[in-house]
Amino acid sequence: MLLGFKLRLYPNKEQKVLLGQMFGNSRFLHNKMLNMMNERYKNNPDLPMLNWVALNNLLPLVKQEYPHLTDSDSSSLQVDNQTLIKSWKNFFSNPKHFGKPQFKSRKHARQSYTGKSKVKVIAKRYMKLPKIGIIKTSKTGRVDGVVKRYTVSLEPSGKYYLSLQVEVPDKQPLPKTGKAVGIDLGVSDLAILSDGIKFSKFSAPYHENQVVAWQKKMSKRRHQAKVKVAMDKNRGELVPRELEDFSNWQRARQTKARYQEKVANKRKDYLHKLTTYLVKTYDVIVIEDLKAKNLMKNHHLAKSIANASWHEFKRLLEYKCAWYDKKLIVVPAHHTSQECSSCHQNSGKKPLQIREWTCENCGAHHDRDINASINILHRGLATLN
Repeated sequence: MLLGFKLRLYPNKEQKVLLGQMFGNSRFLHNKMLNMMNERYKNNPDLPMLNWVALNNLLPLVKQEYPHLTDSDSSSLQVDNQTLIKSWKNFFSNPKHFGKPQFKSRKHARQSYTGKSKVKVIAKRYMKLPKIGIIKTSKTGRVDGVVKRYTVSLEPSGKYYLSLQVEVPDKQPLPKTGKAVGIDLGVSDLAILSDGIKFSKFSAPYHENQVVAWQKKMSKRRHQAKVKVAMDKNRGELVPRELEDFSNWQRARQTKARYQEKVANKRKDYLHKLTTYLVKTYDVIVIEDLKAKNLMKNHHLAKSIANASWHEFKRLLEYKCAWYDKKLIVVPAHHTSQECSSCHQNSGKKPLQIREWTCENCGAHHDRDINASINILHRGLATLN
């Protein structure tokens, strides 16, 4: 199996300069190759599209013309070509879903490059990267396997990260418990289990309020900076200032990004702990196949649904069940809250504010969410049998 690991990087001043150069080289090559392919198609639309091998064959000539590209890991430039060709293929296969490949901007808040050269763990908190050398990282104890690819990224918060794609043994089975569970995903509670346990939704009110506050400050400071830039141009300054020259706006943008990153990390940590508990406790897990994209069209619930991260919850369960040799079953979400789990009588659609109801057929009293999770479990076990 291929597993992903994400480590924090702590580069020194020289390494930050080298990483900035490598981010720029990756962006420069992508734009150069994309422009060449656009011009080629414009001159002769009947020519076949180049593949990534043809682009790689052009690399030696491009390096001769632009020597600064030799500062990058050669495999990262090959990955850039491969990614560009894949973007074109996606666009031609489904133009409505995939947009046409675009040029990359140096002003983008997130910068990154990907390579496939050898990356070594030197010590407990140190790794060796191509062209960078030995660099300080966060804990490397879990990185145990063959590194297939690596990605170095600079986030809007100003932090550097190293993402590793590691090949590990197929499975690490956990002890069997003989238990099965159905899970109903909700808004007020994230996960409601068929045995009556409810896990509350993720919440980080302090950090979310800070994001809102710093978003307002950033917008105000950006507007003030744009006014000053326009004034410089009207006065005919020889070297007019740009938005990036205003440290107040940059500081507000980075502070907001740090609070956003904190919220995202806390949400991811919560989902990881919850899914790990479920996989360790139950052998068979049944969840419903919710179409979050359709549900988010309801603007009253869109923020709560996005905050719940149902898709990420399902993705984590999928790979953890495969990794720990447990069974995950996905069933349709139709009428799970309308059907009585005791007599299977459909009682009709109910408003969201009705959280408990009594079946008219058998008289059983149900909690709306627990009843739905029991129905989900029954459907999953039926497909299993």
